[in-house]
Amino acid sequence: MNGKESARVRPAALLLNRSGYLLLLITICLTAIPYGTVQPWWISIFECAVFLIAILAVVEFSITKRWQLQWSLVAPLIVLIVFAIIQSIPLFSGPGPISPRTAISADPFSTRLFALQLTALVSVSLLLLHYTSTKARLTRLIYVIVGIGVASALFGIIRQSLQTSPGFLLPALPTGGRSFGQFINKNHFALLVEMSLGLTLGLILTEWGRHNRVILLIAVAAILWVAIIYSSSRGGIIASLCQLLFVAAFIGWMRAPAKDEEASDDDEEDDDRESRRRRIRNLAGGLVTRTFLLVCLVGLLIYGVSWIGGEPVVSNLELAVTDFSQQQMGNNVNSSRKEIWAASWQMFKAHPIAGVGFGAYWIGITRYHRASGEITPQQAHNDYLELLTSGGLIACALLIWFAILFVRAAGRRVGPPDAYCRAVYLGALAGIFAVAIHSIFDFGLHITVNALVFFVLLVIVLQSNRLVSKDIDGAGTLTNGV
Repeated sequence: MNGKESARVRPAALLLNRSGYLLLLITICLTAIPYGTVQPWWISIFECAVFLIAILAVVEFSITKRWQLQWSLVAPLIVLIVFAIIQSIPLFSGPGPISPRTAISADPFSTRLFALQLTALVSVSLLLLHYTSTKARLTRLIYVIVGIGVASALFGIIRQSLQTSPGFLLPALPTGGRSFGQFINKNHFALLVEMSLGLTLGLILTEWGRHNRVILLIAVAAILWVAIIYSSSRGGIIASLCQLLFVAAFIGWMRAPAKDEEASDDDEEDDDRESRRRRIRNLAGGLVTRTFLLVCLVGLLIYGVSWIGGEPVVSNLELAVTDFSQQQMGNNVNSSRKEIWAASWQMFKAHPIAGVGFGAYWIGITRYHRASGEITPQQAHNDYLELLTSGGLIACALLIWFAILFVRAAGRRVGPPDAYCRAVYLGALAGIFAVAIHSIFDFGLHITVNALVFFVLLVIVLQSNRLVSKDIDGAGTLTNGV
């Protein structure tokens, strides 16, 4: 390519790059609006939007001749998509001479939909890893996620105060305590806000020396936390508490030890000895300080939950015990988590290798859930257990493989050297940790926007740890680009 051709290519590639990044941010925002994107038609629009943006990226790559997608990191997820497709293919002969062939999945159509949706989410991750190439773009992405959480929280609080009949801007929003924000299920709302809260805590750490910004960010964190309490989501309250403890436990890591740029051979041993003593003193003092802060934080949060949420929240937390007990025995409904988890475990033991198919839990569980049939579980209310039942040990092994690759990539330098990136790195990890805790009790990652934001947090962790400042041609920066 000569100089004139390169000059023409550069503006076109930059336009495609900026357009793709902006369209991706818009898609993330719009996905949060219609009940978190749960209806089939809106899920289809989300997937089509992602694939159209991917086409723009392919055109950009064909112009620049640089394919910088990190395929090795998402290889386990790609294998998982292929595995889900295999689950949906009728490979086995049914009983009898004229019986139709059957698939691993009890619901092949739903399994194919799962594979398509996971393909869209993986595509978003790859695109964000490509587009989020500077600190400025990383910051915009973080503010989009925080903004989604704040908008959802404010909408939920306003709706809680004003709604008197079914429908509040969105026609399917019911009255009663099971729904909050734009979500039909309050637990799905809490999961989204937890992830935004984690990033907000990270931003507070980055702006600690700027009082005006810190006050604003603390107000944002307060809105998010109050909304979680108002939602009366027990899993959300527990996960947000664990998230705050996570940040408090690792806040000392934010102060990276200074390293001497130059040291003579004669002074190296003395410097190492003094550095060792300093680390021991800092560790001892830090443990005492953090322990005191954690105790105060737990007490403050417990008091805050009872004060802000009042009797409904306290009563809801007290009723958590009944979720693990036999409920409605007279009708033999068996809708407690204990019974659902027990039935799910029996289903896993019956299909330990490949599961009953992703998206097919609602059919597979009917054989193992001993009840009247009045209520049939649609999910396991535990994402880890549902993973085992849907994909068996194969899917579990693939996600463990992905987790290992992610931890290696994220911890390559044990946290980024830049103070800002280190803070948002910790905030994103706090959001991921909250999801890991909440997923023990609920199934929030089944909702499109929650799964999407979770993948965004993974990207933020990776990019904050290894940011590049080069543009698509390898020269200059895109710091001021959109």
